Amino acid sequence: MKIRFTLLLILFCFAAFAQKLETLSVEKIMRDPKWIGVAPSNIHWSDDSRKVYFNWNPDHTDRDELFAIAPTNTKPVKVSPADQRAFTTDGDWNQKHTLKLYEKNGDLFLFDLKTGGIQQLTNTTERESNPIFNGDESKVVFTRGDNLYALKLHGGELIQLTNFTHAAAPAPQIAAVPVGGRRGGGIAAANANRAQASGNEQERWLKAEQLELFDIIKVKDKDRKLDSVEAIAFEQKKLKEIAVGDQAIFGAALSPDGRYITYTLAKTPADAKRVNVPNYVTASGFTEDIPNRTKVGASQPTYESFIFDRQRDTVYKIATAGVPGIKDIPAYFKDYPKELEQRTKRNEDRKVFVRGPYWSGDGKYAVVVINAQDNKDRWIMKLDPATGSLSPVDREHNDAWVGGLGSSNLGWADNTHFYYETENSGYAHIYLADVANGTKKQLTSGNWEVQTLQLSADKKTFYFTANIEHPGVTHFYRIPVSGGTPVKLTGMKGSNTVYLSPDEKWLAISYSYANKPGELYIQPNKPGAAAVQVTSSATDEFKSYPWRDPQLITFKNRYGSDVYAHLYVPARPDPAKPAVVFVHGAGYLQNVTYGWSDHYFREYMFNNMLADNGYTVLDIDYSGSAGYGRDWRTAIYRHMGGKDLTDQVDGVKMLVDKYGVNPKHVGMYGGSYGGFMTLMAMFTQPDVFAAGAAIRSVTDWAHYNHGYTDNILNEPFTDEKAYRASSPIYFADGLKGNLLMLHGMIDQNVNYQDIIRLTQRLIELHKENWELASYPVEDHGFVQPSSWTDEYKRIYKLFEQNLKAK
Repeated sequence: MKIRFTLLLILFCFAAFAQKLETLSVEKIMRDPKWIGVAPSNIHWSDDSRKVYFNWNPDHTDRDELFAIAPTNTKPVKVSPADQRAFTTDGDWNQKHTLKLYEKNGDLFLFDLKTGGIQQLTNTTERESNPIFNGDESKVVFTRGDNLYALKLHGGELIQLTNFTHAAAPAPQIAAVPVGGRRGGGIAAANANRAQASGNEQERWLKAEQLELFDIIKVKDKDRKLDSVEAIAFEQKKLKEIAVGDQAIFGAALSPDGRYITYTLAKTPADAKRVNVPNYVTASGFTEDIPNRTKVGASQPTYESFIFDRQRDTVYKIATAGVPGIKDIPAYFKDYPKELEQRTKRNEDRKVFVRGPYWSGDGKYAVVVINAQDNKDRWIMKLDPATGSLSPVDREHNDAWVGGLGSSNLGWADNTHFYYETENSGYAHIYLADVANGTKKQLTSGNWEVQTLQLSADKKTFYFTANIEHPGVTHFYRIPVSGGTPVKLTGMKGSNTVYLSPDEKWLAISYSYANKPGELYIQPNKPGAAAVQVTSSATDEFKSYPWRDPQLITFKNRYGSDVYAHLYVPARPDPAKPAVVFVHGAGYLQNVTYGWSDHYFREYMFNNMLADNGYTVLDIDYSGSAGYGRDWRTAIYRHMGGKDLTDQVDGVKMLVDKYGVNPKHVGMYGGSYGGFMTLMAMFTQPDVFAAGAAIRSVTDWAHYNHGYTDNILNEPFTDEKAYRASSPIYFADGLKGNLLMLHGMIDQNVNYQDIIRLTQRLIELHKENWELASYPVEDHGFVQPSSWTDEYKRIYKLFEQNLKAK
């Protein structure tokens, strides 16, 4: 008995010891992330608000599983495959919120909330999609192929609403008047009439004589005339054929009254060359190409939006020529006088993309959102569907680029008021426009950003997420639709991502803190209500280590602005007083918050390890980061590696002055945009940074994608100065310190070609103090723990060898 007890005690102690994380190492922190614990994800409510569903993996199995809780019973329960098969997907609700249309596996379904019943509306080999209720909710309007259809909910009659064809547009024709035949005989009768009217003078005289002499000829002539009248009476009107040639059709939608169909045609240029990414480690044993993207400046699709008036059987364009500022020339062309003069002479409309229309509930008003393809302007315009003409509701202009306006952040508050989000005040805030009288009202204001926006079911309340209290703290708020003081609904300091129940009585909250990964909480939708924790995902091993709650500090940059940063201060600084600056990537992202970083949790752990080993670590939300308003967001316009880099340099000065860091022992690392910044730091600030690790880095912005790069640097052939000022490859001769470059060879975001071009440049410049580590099976975001481990062992070695030298 004693022996058995002793063995059990030994096993228990061994298990406890094995789960305790006392010393951090690269091998430990770069394991499969399941060792940390798997946080709940894909959180969503059931349609009846009785359950919250989420993916979770508390047992660390190969795959996450679906769990459910009830607001009044928060014990997670696995959802069986049989129950999952009965799930509905997102769809379109009727006005009473009792019926929902949705598409699943290419067929259409109708869900009845009261009974829980599901009716399958289509069962075809063709794919039906985008189902919505029509204006009086008697039909389902949906897309099949290129065309729009309507299906009556009672009776099942299927009506084709459009007849798009990819034939070339026909030349204008004069319609012939049908003069005979029953149901299709009109064409034959018309041909007979044309034959009768044809012939020479002799033939016409003989035909007239026949008609005069013979009664049988007179009877047939009379029948032919009667057939013509009858054919006209019985002839069915054919659906108008709309020939679009080789253009793509999308966004076809029916107005609430059923009269108008709006759609957009897109023409993709044939000369847009795409990159192929070679894949070397393949199942076939042969190198295989992965088709990839175009590069910035490639010819872009052009768009035109149309209205099909079913009542008048005519098609016409939405007229964008009168949009205010449509001919404005972007301000950066002042740096290119010759091109500015040419553009001024051409006096062309800028290319635009029309989104919408968004119809008011009564169908009286329609609003479209128009984006300039150069992204310097966004207009909200009222549409007259009878003419295609537009009148302004709001214009947002930015000489750099306008911020994003998601489709969920706009809509109708009632039949005359349209709500939307804009940065016109300098920060993203909620506005309400009266489209009937043209007035506008700003509902929220302050040096903070509205990040999500949702209108209540009764259209009396706005719910939104914002960082009102602090740039690094997000909470969930509500205000009346008419405006007022925001009421805070969540109370936990950190990051709160909220999922409002359909009945708006409950909040499901994904909450995290800087050193605590996300967990699911449930809370009544009331100010001051307590949030109840549902999941506990972190492993005992992860919780056994005292992860730092990094100091969230501010310092002034050289322009007098506050820069927010995470600071990791070592308990026992190394005698060499080294420091490392981590630079976040992901382009427009906020990393300095009181929440857990889903993007950079590995780097957070590595920063803890660096601090354990005597390094002071700084993580900055530099100019260009999210969360701080329009001017901070666009501070990198036309010069990436400008203010964003000087913020890092100013941060190093702060570390030297305030925390005793040795200015000769400072390194930098980061991935993607952070890798780009590391290259710019090593090439243009060689006296500030002694060593740098550049991961999956952009080396020449002319080789990156169009959507991101064109916003910030315009196009390489129209704004070469911006590309030359912003691309590390032009500054490689400035390298003095020790540079480590690391890149995945099948990177489909920042292509491996990018780092190879810089490598050749360094070779030709006779630089020796650099290395390149290549990862054959990795895309932009590394997956394999072995790759992560190799990568960060090299980075740690770089810092140890170069920042701790006496």
